Amino acid sequence: MNGIPEPSAARRRYVTVCVLFWLPIGLTIAPLILLLTERGMTLAAVAGCFAAHSLTAAALELPTGGLSDVLGRRAVLAAAGVANLAALLLVALGTAPWQLGLGMALMGAGRALSSGPAEAWYVDTVHARSGPGADLRTGLARGASATSAALAGGTLLGGALPWLLGLGPDLGDRLSGATSGRVLPLSVPLLLGAAVVVGFVLYALTALPEPPRPPATLRGVLRGIPATVGSGLRLGGRDALVRRVLLSAAGAGSALAVVELLTPGRTAALTGAPESGAVLFALLACAGFACSAVGSHLAPLAARLAGGGERAVLIGLGAAAGGLLLLGATAAAGGVGPAVLAATGFGLVYLGRGAAGPNENELMHRRVGASGRATALSVQSLALQLSAALTGSVASLLPPGPLPWLLGGAALLAAALLWSGLRPGRGGRRSPGAPSGGDRRTPPRVDARSAGE
Repeated sequence: MNGIPEPSAARRRYVTVCVLFWLPIGLTIAPLILLLTERGMTLAAVAGCFAAHSLTAAALELPTGGLSDVLGRRAVLAAAGVANLAALLLVALGTAPWQLGLGMALMGAGRALSSGPAEAWYVDTVHARSGPGADLRTGLARGASATSAALAGGTLLGGALPWLLGLGPDLGDRLSGATSGRVLPLSVPLLLGAAVVVGFVLYALTALPEPPRPPATLRGVLRGIPATVGSGLRLGGRDALVRRVLLSAAGAGSALAVVELLTPGRTAALTGAPESGAVLFALLACAGFACSAVGSHLAPLAARLAGGGERAVLIGLGAAAGGLLLLGATAAAGGVGPAVLAATGFGLVYLGRGAAGPNENELMHRRVGASGRATALSVQSLALQLSAALTGSVASLLPPGPLPWLLGGAALLAAALLWSGLRPGRGGRRSPGAPSGGDRRTPPRVDARSAGE
């Protein structure tokens, strides 16, 4: 069928794309802030660089989703890779503040460009081969699991490489001296990530065939993007199930913002020093990604045991909210017992969110047609980012202790309650042109296999 792969092959290619894109991001997690400060930037300047990243991603989120729906998935994915390649090289090798700031902005552009096209390609391909009733949850779950595994592995490798270069003959100092200080040991994980990004671009261009599209002109693309974006925004207003997915993404953004903002200080207080606290935080971040991968892998089983995707989302988000509330309850306590409970809560946040995500997206794809699929995913990502920014700002103003943690827990609990009392397949009116059906148990058959990631 015009080179369109079978669903099993499409699933493998989607997983590969997820790994190749997110592994370089994982490689930057541990060394990035340290590299920026090593280049002489103040903490305020570092915060400005991250603001450039966030604002660029938020500004481009919807236009790039529309671009993918109008121009095609493969081209936009390749553009995301090119933006990430330039960003990693600028941050790894740049010494001037404007170079580092531009690199972070380009990283935000790459994040916006990547938000949706790969998943939209997978769903389009499965629908083209097997029809709108084909199983989606399996591939979505495996893609989310692969993403979390790539982030976990990248975090460990990115943190270990600079340390390994300082052992023995101190290759890091030799490398820095040979390049006149342009390549530092902390630059090496980013340069390795850049090499992986080259592979990502080549793979996206060669392994993701799409159904033929009408020839695109610049005028047609520019005219089609606003209409597609407007349609994506209106979808959340008229479809109750999509609205629940978007609000759940906002709740997850609030929860993750609180966890990422408060955990480093808590680990430093636990170990007694910032350096050892940073090491503990890196290990916790890796463990969190691993829990997310496990949760995503269990998403299909959760849907089967719960009796439907909606109930699986309720259970997953409820478990994640319970984890955050547990973190809040132990915030003011010391000792081994509270620390173990806090670690358990940390793992529950990522495990529950990982289990809920693929089920949420599977339900959303049943409501959204191919012409607006990437845009809908961009709206979902934007809801997460904006809520994270707002909640992070509010949490930073609250007094230390349980209250900031409880803020994130309350937001996630509210998102979970949105899914309470729903019957499978009754989440809302579907959008025009979208395939009918919601859950595996809803006639006619829409999901023969309730397997997932």
